[in-house]
Parts: sequence; structure tokens; C-alpha cells
Amino acid sequence: MAEAEEQETESLEESTDESEEEESEEEPKLKYERLSNGVTEILQKDAASCMTVHDKFLALGTHYGKVYLLDIQGNITQKFDVSPVKINQISLDESGEHMGVCSEDGKVQVFGLYSGEEFHETFDCPIKIIAVHPHFVRSSCKQFVTGGKKLLLFERSWMSRWKSSVLHEGEGNIRSVKWRGHLIAWANNMGVKIFDITSKQRITNVPRDDISLRPDMYPCSLCWKDSVTLIIGWGTSVKVCSVKERHASELRDLPSRYVEIVSQFETEFYISGLAPLCDQLVVLSYVKEVSEKTEREYCARPRLDIIQPLPETCEEISSDALTVRGFQENECRDYHLEYSEGESLFYIVSPRDVVVAKERDQDDHIDWLLEKKKYEEALMAAEISQKNIKRHKILDIGLAYINHLVEKGEYDIAARKCQKILGKNAALWEYEVYKFKEIGQLKAISPYLPRGDPVLKPLIYEMILHEFLESDYEGFATLIREWPGDLYNNSVIVQAVRDHLKKDSQNRTLLKTLAELYTYDKNYGNALEIYLTLRHKDVFQLIHKHNLFSSIKDKIVLLMDFDSEKAVDMLLDNEDKISIKKVVEELEDRPELQHVYLHKLFKRDHHKGQRYHEKQISLYAEYDRPNLLPFLRDSTHCPLEKALEICQQRNFVEETVYLLSRMGNSRSALKMIMEELHDVDKAIEFAKEQDDGELWEDLILYSIDKPPFITGLLNNIGTHVDPILLIHRIKEGMEIPNLRDSLVKILQDYNLQILLREGCKKILVADSLSLLKKMHRTQMKGVLVDEENICESCLSPILPSDAAKPFSVVAFHCRHMFHKECLPVPSMNSPAQFCGICSAKHRGPGSAILEMKK
Repeated sequence: MAEAEEQETESLEESTDESEEEESEEEPKLKYERLSNGVTEILQKDAASCMTVHDKFLALGTHYGKVYLLDIQGNITQKFDVSPVKINQISLDESGEHMGVCSEDGKVQVFGLYSGEEFHETFDCPIKIIAVHPHFVRSSCKQFVTGGKKLLLFERSWMSRWKSSVLHEGEGNIRSVKWRGHLIAWANNMGVKIFDITSKQRITNVPRDDISLRPDMYPCSLCWKDSVTLIIGWGTSVKVCSVKERHASELRDLPSRYVEIVSQFETEFYISGLAPLCDQLVVLSYVKEVSEKTEREYCARPRLDIIQPLPETCEEISSDALTVRGFQENECRDYHLEYSEGESLFYIVSPRDVVVAKERDQDDHIDWLLEKKKYEEALMAAEISQKNIKRHKILDIGLAYINHLVEKGEYDIAARKCQKILGKNAALWEYEVYKFKEIGQLKAISPYLPRGDPVLKPLIYEMILHEFLESDYEGFATLIREWPGDLYNNSVIVQAVRDHLKKDSQNRTLLKTLAELYTYDKNYGNALEIYLTLRHKDVFQLIHKHNLFSSIKDKIVLLMDFDSEKAVDMLLDNEDKISIKKVVEELEDRPELQHVYLHKLFKRDHHKGQRYHEKQISLYAEYDRPNLLPFLRDSTHCPLEKALEICQQRNFVEETVYLLSRMGNSRSALKMIMEELHDVDKAIEFAKEQDDGELWEDLILYSIDKPPFITGLLNNIGTHVDPILLIHRIKEGMEIPNLRDSLVKILQDYNLQILLREGCKKILVADSLSLLKKMHRTQMKGVLVDEENICESCLSPILPSDAAKPFSVVAFHCRHMFHKECLPVPSMNSPAQFCGICSAKHRGPGSAILEMKK
């Protein structure tokens, strides 16, 4: 039997409750464990009859009259032989220093656990209950109550004598009592009473609902939630009562307090115990069920429910069926529910077993999540409460999560979680990489490997690169591009790529990747050669970034073939590193590329490549004729004779005309326009540009026998040459197209010139008149003469200091003033006087405007 019990206590599931709904997804609110150690030893030989709980220890009473003090783990710390028969009740004060015990043979003992203080009494009837004052340790509170057929209050008076008084009797045995503060609640066969110890008044009577139940078989359960809230459980009924103060106006002969039932509801099973849990209730229920086979009633496992009381009903929060030893033989009265308020511990006491229920903490919550394989939620809960969890480690939960994902085949998610879970732990990273290798999923973890702080062993990165190289060139190239080159042994990977290129030498992905590896290894020459072979856009970036201009001096043609625009811009931007002469020499065998380079050079600076302008004439003529004429116009260094020779050889008329004109041979140029181009408008335009009378004469002579030329001349010549010169030379009878329109245009041009002249004349006359009027208005304005003005000749004040003396002042329109005697006498030839200062400065002096005398 002992062996069986020992095996039963090995695990939580074997020793405590097994939920009726084990597969439920709802998390339980409480966890359970059997109180073992000394309790197991006691209950193998004896049976538990009652227990009371203190924050510091437990007190267990047995059917053989023993009282044991136990620590929280169930170890025996002290033993008392109280009676040879059953212990009915044990009571402790709040300090845990005094204990009261009563037994079935009528014995009552109240004694100090740490002092010699003691009370003994033996009654002639069984004493079912005892309750010591919560503050019994105080001298003023040396009180306790006992209950049998009547409820007695014992109080210690002076000289340490005890006196007793009857609080209640006549309604059957007192079977339950709870003392809280100044209130004592007890239950007898008729109902529940509450007594106020200060006022010595009974303040309420709550009758029991189901009187058909035997009080001794289905006893009442009482508990105080706080100092004014009493919870009553009896049969299947629960009532929550609140003790309230009565208003002074209502007192009269009534007690100062009254009780209000704030919540009342029925349960499915018989109540064996009650305990508060915050604003909820913990209910221990006795369950009877009917066998389907025999149809006989039997005792089922007791239940521990957490319920939320409502005014007229309740809401079930959780419900657990408990496996306690010997539950098949127990009755409702055999179960007790005791609780420790400070620790939220609930003790389910039965004759053969004591089970402890406690609120689940964060560790328990995580246990449940892990059991349900909710690893992500468990990890999140651990992170949020990492300061409060004791049994779990975030890392262990994370590793379990990764293993779970791998088992499910969710390799990518597992690899992604490694970043967060493994963090900077290089050893764990390497361990996980090898695990992924074993299942052939190195590719899954590759994007998430750390690339710095921490850095793993080079072998790890090389292993993954080899995996990609065997099956995925694009993925391999991506890793090489994303991973820093110092993570792995570059030479090992270069050799591996070379080996693969032996099988597929034209694979562009491998070639490009090899070039990147050469770049990491600072082998820029080989990298540049591959880029040029591949015509890769990064070639120019590579040259600039690593200053590889010395390496490309013999690769200019390749660069130009790849992208002539970018190549030319790069070469011109770095003339100090690769000279113009070197570029031209390298492109000697590729004149078309040479032309592109020299053309761009000429666009940037007309003078830098002057030594090559003669060569450029042939290049433009061969590859870019549209830009030949602009080049000839803009260049001041190309030899005109050479250019003329080339243009004449190729019959480039426009360019030849320009060169002849530039060389001063305008008449030959004009002749070529007329004879080669037959373009009268261009010939006229050329004559206008040269503005040479002889050219007009040549143009007229050439055009005189060509009616279309005559028409063009008549339409355009009017504003440059007298049309009469052309008209007089036209032979009589010659048919000229659109002659009338041309003559009308000549007349219109003449009229337009006349109108323009007349209009200009009118504007000139109007402006002259306006300015004359303005000058007249200005000269007619008065001139201020005061003491501050001086004579411009003698430099003395213009006005005499003595105002009574006669004076004479002359003021000119230019605002210069003189004493009349300071001015020269006007001659007979020029009687008008003029300002000498303005005349000397050639300012066009005005005549005197005022002569003041007094």
C-alpha cells in the first residue's frame, strides 16, 4: 500500500486533479499538488478530521485525537496528544501564537504555542467547534467561543480567571463558527447568526433554505471575505451577506448593524467549503452520480470551482474534478476547504488526503502554453514577464519553439525565429546551422545568419555557400553580393567557382560572381577583365571606386565597345590619369570610336584637341557629316585648304561654300550655290550675309536668263538693292512666273518703307515737342535764393548781411548764382549772358532767368 501511495505522488497529474475536459483549450485557473512528507506518514496510520491554516504553518487534527503542526511543505514540526477521540476543530489567532482545540469527548484546550498560557475544560457533551478571538494575543482580547448544544463565550477576567456566558442555545448543535474582527458568525440546525461582540447584540438570522438535508451530514460552510462580508454555503445554496451600519434615525431598539444579502444563487452540487479569491469565490463541492450500468448512486470525485457571484446567479470561471485518496467512501461532511489569504493557497482536506490548490503563476501559464504547443505565445509571455518567471528561461522556450517549427516542416519560419531567439550567441547559431544541415535545409537558414556581432566560424558560411553552389547559382550569387567578404575564406570559394566554370565556362552568373569575389580579394585586374567580357554595367563603377585607370590603358577599345558614351565621359573626366594622346593612339585602329572620343572632346573644349582637328575633318566627313559644318565653323585650328580639298573630293557643297566664303572667295562660293544647289533663296541669303555689291551684281547677271531666279530676286531684293537695276535688265518677252505678285510685293515693300519713315518722323517730332515743353516748364519754375546760397565767382553769400543795402543778383537756369557785378559785361555781339561754369564744362549753359535788384 505504501508503494502504491508513493507512486501516486510522483507526478502532479497522478497526485492531484485530472480535469474532466482534459482536451479543453481553456487554461485552468489553479494548480494542484498533494501535501506530502509528514502528512503522508500521518494519514497512513490516522485520518484527518480538521485543519486550520496560518501564513506560517498548518495545524492538522486527526480522528485519533492528535494535533500536528506542519510547515508549508507538510513536514511535522510539533505534535500534541489532546484526546483519545476525534479532534473536531482547531482555531488559531492572527498572530499564530495561540491555538484552540476541541474534541468529540468534550475537551477544550486553549494554549500558547510559545508561552505557558493555557486553558483546559471538559464538557459533558461533544464540542463541535471552537474559535479564538483573532487578536487573542492582546490582553484585552482574551476571548474564545465553543459550540456544542449551545454557543458559549469565554472571557478572561482579572486575576486570570475565565468566565463563560451563553450567546445562543435551543436550536440544535452548533456545527460551524467563524470569528472576524468584532463579528462572530455561527450555524446551527435552523440557520446562520451573526453576533457583534462589542455591542453584545445578535444582528441577524439567515435561515437555511433546504431543511430536508441533515445538518450533520451536510454542514454549513462559512467564511469571511473581509470584516463585513460573510459568505454562506449550505446544501446547494450560496449567499453573500454584507454587514452594514444602520442609520441613526432607524436605531430605536434595533441593533446598530444589519445584514443585506447582496448575492444569492444555487449550485449543481453540495457545498463542502468556501473561500474568497479577489472578487470571486472558490467552492469545494461534494458530488454524487448515478452509475449507468448499475443505476446506483455513488460518490464521485469532489470538484473545486471558481465562480463569479452575480446578484441572482453566478458565472462559472473554471471547474476541476479532484482525485483525492478514498473519495469513493467520503461524505459531504468529510471534506473541508481551508485557505491562506496572504498566499492565495487553498487546502482541500479529506480523511485520507490533503491537496493544495494555488493560483497559477506565469511559470504555470507558460507550462500550459508549452503543453498546448503554443510556443509563440509562451515566448511572448516569458518576454513580458521575464522578471517574474522562475522556472523557465526565454532561451529554452525559444529553442523548443524552433524545434517545434522544424518538426512541423516550417523551416523558413524556424530560421527567421533564430534571429530573435539566438541573438548574439554564436555557439547556439552554429549548433542550429548543423541541425538545419542534417535535415537538408541550409538554404532556409542562410538569409538570417548573423553577418557581424556575432560572426560565426568561416566554415559555417563556406558550408552554406557550397550548398548553394551545388544547386542554385542565383542564390549563391545573391549571398556573395550580400555577405561581407571577410565572413569566409575567399580563396576557397574562388577555387570552388573556378571548378564549376570548368563545366560551364560561359555561365554569366558564375562569371559575374567570380568577378565580385576577385573584387573582394582586391584582384581588380581579373575582375575588370570579366566585367568587360560580360559587358557588365558595374565596370565603370569598379574603375572609379578602386581607381583602376592604370589597368584600363590597354582596354580602352573594350570599354568603348561596351558603352562608348560612359567610356568617353570617364576618359575625359580623368585626362590627368589617361592622356588624350594615349586614348587617340589606342583607338587608331578604330576610327569610328576615335571620332566619338574626339567629337566629345571638341564639344567640351574647342582648343584641347587642336592637334587632332586636321584628322577630325576626315573623321567627320566619314562618320558624322551633319556635325562637319558646325565643326568647321567652331574650330579655329583646322587647316582650311585641307578641309576644302576633302569637301571638294566628297562633293560636300554646303561645306565647300562655307570654306570658300571663309577663305575670301565669295564669288566662287556664290557661283557654287547657284550652279550646284540651284537655290536662289540660299544665294540671296549668302549675298545678304556678305553685304557686297559685286556679289549682288554677279547674282543678278547669273539670274537674268533664269525666270525662277528672277522671281526669287524680285521677292527678296527690294530692301537691299534697288529693284530697278534688276527690272531694267529683264529682256522683253521673257516669261517670268508670278511676275505680278513679285512687282506688287516690291511696291508693298516700298510703301512700307515710306510708311516707316513717316512714322519715325512723326515720333521724332512728337518727342521733340514733348521734351521742349518739359524744358520750358522746368525753366519757368521759381528759384529759391536765401542766405545759404553763395556767389559762384566771389564765393561770398549771395545776399548782403545788411538787408537795407541795395544789391543785384543774377540766377541761371542751371541754378548757379552770381552777383551782377561779378559777371563780365555782355558784348554787343552776344548780349545774352551765360553761366561761365557750365560753359567751361561744355554742359550747354542756360541763360539767366532772373535778375534781382534792390
